[in-house]
Amino acid sequence: MENTQTTAPSPFSPTYFHGTRADLQPGDLIQTGINSNYGKQNKAKYIYLTATLDAAIWGAELALGEGRERIYLVEATGPLEDDPNVTDKKFPGNPTRSYRSKHPFKVVGEVTVWSSHPAAQVKAMKEALAKLKDQGIEAIED
Repeated sequence: MENTQTTAPSPFSPTYFHGTRADLQPGDLIQTGINSNYGKQNKAKYIYLTATLDAAIWGAELALGEGRERIYLVEATGPLEDDPNVTDKKFPGNPTRSYRSKHPFKVVGEVTVWSSHPAAQVKAMKEALAKLKDQGIEAIED
């Protein structure tokens, strides 16, 4: 008997997290070309997401702007690659499970209950990033 079964795409897409201060709604797309939340705030060539809540919390806590810190559940609409800003530079491998893409991310929900890092830890991280900026080192490699 011939096997006529074809592999159909799964109805479930992996869901990732995106930390920011932007006010978004389900169905919105997070895209490249918007001013980055980091560094010199250049137009973003890539957008970033993570498979860990902790990394998304850092994204929200370190994002520039006055809006409240938010963490969205997002689905990638195209291929992902390891985030070179942390993979094998700051951490061996990709333990933060952080990725980037040139393709939009679709907002599918928001995580509304999460715990911030201790204020002293956030302050230390922001000071370290400011020091790097003063040295001319960009925190985001685009």
